Amino acid sequence: MNKSTFKVAKMDCAAEEQLVRMKLGNREDIEGLQFDLANRQLTVVHTGPVEPIAQTLDELRLDSSLLETEDAGLAELTEEAPSDRRLLIIVLVINAFFFIVELITGFLARSMGLVADSLDMLADALVYGLALYAVGRAVSAQKRIARISGYFQLALAVGGLFEVIRRFVSPEAIPNFWLMMGISFLALLGNSASLWLLNRSNSQQAHMQASQIFTSNDVIANIGVIIAGGLVYWTGSPLPDLIVGLVVFILVARGAFRIFQLSR
Repeated sequence: MNKSTFKVAKMDCAAEEQLVRMKLGNREDIEGLQFDLANRQLTVVHTGPVEPIAQTLDELRLDSSLLETEDAGLAELTEEAPSDRRLLIIVLVINAFFFIVELITGFLARSMGLVADSLDMLADALVYGLALYAVGRAVSAQKRIARISGYFQLALAVGGLFEVIRRFVSPEAIPNFWLMMGISFLALLGNSASLWLLNRSNSQQAHMQASQIFTSNDVIANIGVIIAGGLVYWTGSPLPDLIVGLVVFILVARGAFRIFQLSR
């Protein structure tokens, strides 16, 4: 039994972690994986030579390189604690709930920033859902659900981008900035509560650390929509809302392509 450590320079969030998990998940020579997102490192416990594993990682184009290989002895990789799993479920539910709320109120408020933020919440919920679904499932099932999720997310992102472009070309009524800021503030409270729970757990597991990163990004996105709503009120123009929406929609589309990589 060997233990090999890789530097994966472009692995910095849960999406890349899931990408690696699903890419390596059907290899019979791998006994376990351990992720260190903070240092962008992957530890693989495996039998046989490391070269085939390194080649498989290279196919992901995440700028991976082998740091060292040593005898694993009786070392075991730590499994995710049940309490961590429960926290992930809570964060998933919060993201899914605010996706629905922000999507509906985004259209009511005519705010592309709010709609885009809802899809950002959906992207996170999909990543958490895939991570939870993957436990005990066959690789083929994991890839199938990833592909379906990716198509759904990409369709929403592309539709949103076309709507933003249409509103740039043919300006419509000013968004309801009070509803826009009010719902974003509620989402901010939800994400702040999630972040507090995740930080309180003090978990060192990769999924939990990635969840903290994702939720921190959600907090930033919520604040961005609130600021955009204030600028709409101050300038009397829908442009701040459209610009925020455009940026977030692009990020959501990028996330969809990452999910497609999972299904290969």
